[in-house]
Amino acid sequence: MTSRDDPELREPDLPRTAKVRKQALRTGWTTGTCAAAAAKAATTALHTGEIQHTVEIGLPSGQRVRFPVDQCTTSDTQAEAVVVKDAGDDPDVTHGARLTATVRWRNQPGIDLQGGVGDVGVVTKPGLGLEVGGAAINPVPRAMITQSVGEAIDLAQRGIHITISVPDGEKMARKTTNARLGIIGGISILGTTGIVRPFSTASWRASVEQAIAVLAAQGGDTVVLCTGGRTEKGAMKLLPQLPEVCFVEVGDFTGAALRRAVEHGLTRIIFAGMAGKLTKLAAGVLMTHYTRSKVSLDLLKDITLAAGGDQDLAERVAHANTARHAAELWDEAGLLPAAGRELCARTARVLSRFSAEAAGQEGKTTPQIHVIMVDFTGQTKIAEAAA
Repeated sequence: MTSRDDPELREPDLPRTAKVRKQALRTGWTTGTCAAAAAKAATTALHTGEIQHTVEIGLPSGQRVRFPVDQCTTSDTQAEAVVVKDAGDDPDVTHGARLTATVRWRNQPGIDLQGGVGDVGVVTKPGLGLEVGGAAINPVPRAMITQSVGEAIDLAQRGIHITISVPDGEKMARKTTNARLGIIGGISILGTTGIVRPFSTASWRASVEQAIAVLAAQGGDTVVLCTGGRTEKGAMKLLPQLPEVCFVEVGDFTGAALRRAVEHGLTRIIFAGMAGKLTKLAAGVLMTHYTRSKVSLDLLKDITLAAGGDQDLAERVAHANTARHAAELWDEAGLLPAAGRELCARTARVLSRFSAEAAGQEGKTTPQIHVIMVDFTGQTKIAEAAA
């Protein structure tokens, strides 16, 4: 028998696309990285009048990467360049997509960035951190495009129109969750690091388990489980007293990480994440791949009421587009700290229960659980709670 405060614990199987491989998995490049590369190649061609065969851009980490330009044309008024996306070994519907940038001069300095109609989606709902009615090109790719184009021309002196398009983007988008999120008419231009890392694989789970084994072998007793790279960087700033080996990117494999931490006798587990992953975990889902779980808006509604929100706010949260949208509604109502603490507390209880079950099976002691909720930059702590 379960309740909202004591949900059934579930750890769904991996997707069928997640296969164990004998060799290390290849990383790939995000649509945002490929769009930035295409934009720089097209701008360079327009500026110099020369066809571009390769193009080099910088990633958010500072790493420089060179890409082949699959196609490039230019005239006095317009240029176009194509970079083909290589997603590495991640199962990605946009693998092989032809990220195309078409550029024209404009009178005002700076960039005017648009998405191609029928290729790049249009944002129709709040909660994505993007302007409703605008192209679904996320903030990091926008910044990468601006930086890359700025390496080709002086944007303080010259202006340029850039249209990012993806042939068959609308068809690709049908295989994603874009429509449910309110992104209509094409794919999203995504990415936070510029690199596609194959989180959704059995090999990634193995790497998580190995990282915890390495920590234990060095005598560590505390592990900080982080949902992604931004969260990990933020957690490191929040917990500067802990050595780097303590921080592990778990991706979707929280259950596997907890089990291995218990097996190795770690006594303290800190989990750092954003609202979406915390909501899934608070609902009892320990493997949070998007194909195997979804955010429970009923749970977020219940948290709203438990944190002191009124019925009107709770109903709006129940109809939120995403967990991020729910957090934005909490913030607008001045309820974000209280609701964040409630979400952290519920997540901590679930993680503690799962760890206790694993400890009982292994004859180990149940570790202490502490949960930290960070904002959508991964850098700022919103709330925290312990089990």
